Amino acid sequence: DEDDDNDNDNDDDDDDNDDDYNDNNNNNVNMLNNSNKRSNSEYSIHTNSLKANEIFEAAKYIPLRLNKFERRLLKLLEAALNVSEYTDKIDVRRFRETRETVAKRMHKQLRDICSILVGLLVANNLKAGKVLLASSEFSEQAEFFQTVFEIGRRHKVMNPEKMRTEYGKLVYLLQDAVSYDVAQMLEFNCITSISSVYNFLEQRGAVDVLRDELIFPATQEIIDDKTKPRYVIDRAIKEKTRSIEILSRKYTNDKVTSEEIILCLRSIGDNNSFVRGNVDCVDKMIHYLQTFFDPIRHEERYSLAIYSGFNGARLTHDHNRQYNYVYQSLLLWREVLRNMFQLWHLAEADLLDANNQYRLVNTGQGLNRVQHASRIGRAMNKILTKIQNSVESWVGSSVVHLGDHNVPNALMFIDKYTQIPRIIAPIVLVIDSIDRICRDRSLYDYIVNTFNSPLKLKKIILSDFFRSAFDGSGADNFFDAGSCIDGRLTSAWNWCSKINEKPYYPIFKLAGFGGFDGDWQK
Repeated sequence: DEDDDNDNDNDDDDDDNDDDYNDNNNNNVNMLNNSNKRSNSEYSIHTNSLKANEIFEAAKYIPLRLNKFERRLLKLLEAALNVSEYTDKIDVRRFRETRETVAKRMHKQLRDICSILVGLLVANNLKAGKVLLASSEFSEQAEFFQTVFEIGRRHKVMNPEKMRTEYGKLVYLLQDAVSYDVAQMLEFNCITSISSVYNFLEQRGAVDVLRDELIFPATQEIIDDKTKPRYVIDRAIKEKTRSIEILSRKYTNDKVTSEEIILCLRSIGDNNSFVRGNVDCVDKMIHYLQTFFDPIRHEERYSLAIYSGFNGARLTHDHNRQYNYVYQSLLLWREVLRNMFQLWHLAEADLLDANNQYRLVNTGQGLNRVQHASRIGRAMNKILTKIQNSVESWVGSSVVHLGDHNVPNALMFIDKYTQIPRIIAPIVLVIDSIDRICRDRSLYDYIVNTFNSPLKLKKIILSDFFRSAFDGSGADNFFDAGSCIDGRLTSAWNWCSKINEKPYYPIFKLAGFGGFDGDWQK
């Protein structure tokens, strides 16, 4: 429910003597849209949304959508974390400081955050605040703190673009809170498991709703992709509404209301929205690779070949090898995003394991918490093996960096892979917007004079991305970047950092491009 789709439409009028322009422009637009019309249906959300037989297992990792009361508590948490300087005061190296002194400093910062939360609750809801203040010790308020922290974690999993600074503080303070020394001082546990759809239903004896044959039509996302008549869309909406009503009545009992059943169904629908917002752009990029480039033959100006030492590349691949390298990397990214909720669940399990302590280490990018991440490491290797088995020959390294100076801990891993849509989606937006931009005659003339044609402009942008964003660059040595699993993303971010130097950058701006990193304040 928290995904927004932004469509930009801009139509311009034509003048006299536009026959040649209209004919040429329409021919180019039609030619470029032949594949786009096909991809709208072929790569719609329905290809990536959960199938009926997948929903039961996936529901174990799908977070439950926040209700109104939980959203109020979320605002309190965000406010408290926003003013907190926890990591600034804790993640510093002080010589001759004993373990006991460090634990006391952590304990003080944790109590300060808890005090801020209580104060904000009193200011927001005096009646609820009085009940909480009746307890003299924080340990007696453990359930409140567990609930607030769990809400923040759950909200972040559902919305990776939110809480981009606050979530790091939250995880790190909880990481410290479970350590033996600090936990003894706090006298209560700050951690509780994230509320998932499966757990919520299981506790209330309604888990069979996930096995019902109506679960798929009740949770599918209905997208108007302009390829279907309106009556088909309306019929799908009615079917979905009817399925939700039937399920909410059928599985209601004395422990769960129909509204709570609907909340669970909406939460599964949120998963499909997440997939559409994150996976579909990777699908489209794979489609562009297969549509505009041939794996064997190549046009002279649009070869994907790269050479080590040339234009910053650290790898040497001919056109065919680079094509496969890019294709396999995109397949891997797509599979990671499809399993992101499960990976996030495992990442937090690694981060908040009391028996898995971290070390504060200077990784070359400041002091970072280096921590072993065995759970997410096994899951990532399983995904990698699946992709490797689906292709004829794997190109590049199979090394997954985790718990070292490249990817210090599971939080860094999650943060790294949630960047994929931020990299891919703007490029897809630009490619899709070129046809719209060409409706303006002056802009069409600019594109023809500068890039020869809209079609060639698309190929120029894509060939540069497929070469320079997958060339092993972006780090000081081959081991840190290169062709390793994480190095592929490092190279892509390196390409993003140089986008303003590209000759086609004005096209990005005309398409509404505002940056790859989003808004940190929202």
